[in-house]
Amino acid sequence: MEAIIERCCGLDVHKDTVVACVLTGPAESRARKEIRTYGTTTTQLEQLRDWLGQVGCTHVGMESTGVYWVPVYAVLEEHFELIVGNAAHIKNVPGRKTDVKDSEWIAELIRCGLIRKSFVPPKWQRALRDLTRYRRKLVEAQASERNRLQRLLETCNVKLASVATDVFGKSGRDMLRALIKGEASPEQMARLARGRLRNKLDELVLALRGNLEAHHRFMLEMQLGRVEDIEANIAVVDTKIDEAIAPHRAIFDRLITIPGVDRVVAVSVIAELGVDMKVFPTVAHAAAWAGVCPGNNESAGKRMGQQKRRGNVHLCSALVQAAFGASKTKNTYFKARFWKIAGRAGRKRAAVAVAHSILKAVYQMLTAGVDYKDLGGDYLDRFLNRRAEQRLVQRLRSMGYDVRPKTA
Repeated sequence: MEAIIERCCGLDVHKDTVVACVLTGPAESRARKEIRTYGTTTTQLEQLRDWLGQVGCTHVGMESTGVYWVPVYAVLEEHFELIVGNAAHIKNVPGRKTDVKDSEWIAELIRCGLIRKSFVPPKWQRALRDLTRYRRKLVEAQASERNRLQRLLETCNVKLASVATDVFGKSGRDMLRALIKGEASPEQMARLARGRLRNKLDELVLALRGNLEAHHRFMLEMQLGRVEDIEANIAVVDTKIDEAIAPHRAIFDRLITIPGVDRVVAVSVIAELGVDMKVFPTVAHAAAWAGVCPGNNESAGKRMGQQKRRGNVHLCSALVQAAFGASKTKNTYFKARFWKIAGRAGRKRAAVAVAHSILKAVYQMLTAGVDYKDLGGDYLDRFLNRRAEQRLVQRLRSMGYDVRPKTA
């Protein structure tokens, strides 16, 4: 392998240790090797940084396995050219697996320029990612707790969910608190209904007549309290997200004009994809990185299947969520595209296809700094009609007819 970097280092990062292999020397000659092992506390990582600076190291490479590389990256990122490689791309020959061998192999690949850098976002984006991903975990925990509470109601034969559209609305929560206290009759609890729910008082009386015992009320109180605590936590995180997104408010306002893209999706796109599209050479690179395009699996000239790439699961799920939202909009291109694909391939494949289209729109908007312009719900019909017209005209001309399409 031909060397192109004179001073580089390969790091084999673990939870408690980091093995560093430094290769130095002219590119045309054999490199001098030096190996050291450091701990992973901040003080020890700073010692590693100082040593790499003393030997004149310019490039440092490591695998992106687990989360152990993150603190190492944070200590070194302002002092060296860092390369975080995909572990699957730099796996060594089987049977030669030691920490020292791993660091030597990574250093050799770095010296020859054979490791492709993974996208590591800047600090502000990493901070926003932490907030948005934690918010997602809170929402999932809230949904789980709500499901537990509704399961408990069904166990007690309280059929509130069969009558009320939202068990956790204002009326539903008042009735849940009355159930917890256990002092009101079903008729009294039904009168707590508000708005259109008051038209179902007779049904509510029957639905609220259950069999709650003392331990049921205790569990119901605990679960409702957890739901409300998580809601309060989500509100606090939302405030922090608004503060973090403030410098990019113009981009945020532009993104939410895309059909199906709401506040949560727009923030997730900025946190995961970023605002600088120069890190992706083309929109196809961005789509592959996000995991909203089919993979390649061909052997002996046969297509073996086109399973979706894994990619960035957080960005992919946000785009798919936006796609399902766009399918319910009125007279939009994304809605027409969704239902046209869903008819032959199913809703899930249609959602991924529309998510790909949304990502392409986001990429072009961020690259060119333009606003979103919808093609219209009849765009696909007009496109297909025009293509059918061209095909028929060509067919008639091949049969000897002089055909000229009528211009509007």
